[in-house]
Amino acid sequence: MSRSRPLSLGTVVYAGVLVALAAGLVLVAAGPWRAGAGVCGGAMLMAGVARVLIPDRMSGLLRVRRRSSDALLLLLLGTALVLLAIVVPPQP
Repeated sequence: MSRSRPLSLGTVVYAGVLVALAAGLVLVAAGPWRAGAGVCGGAMLMAGVARVLIPDRMSGLLRVRRRSSDALLLLLLGTALVLLAIVVPPQP
């Protein structure tokens, strides 16, 4: 018989990020791609901030590499997506 372990804080945050990314991708597919890119970028930024703040022993599925690598990559990708949504001019 197996014992169930409680979910770590990082795993809960990871699940929230996945839900937000899925919502952003649905928005992109539905038409308002700027809003979808902004939601996806916000989710990545949230994951990056969480990776910085949550200790390694509680980071769960957020932990892939070293903390600095994970946080830097997530924060750069999130910033790039948000800037993309803001900077690209509207198309007729």
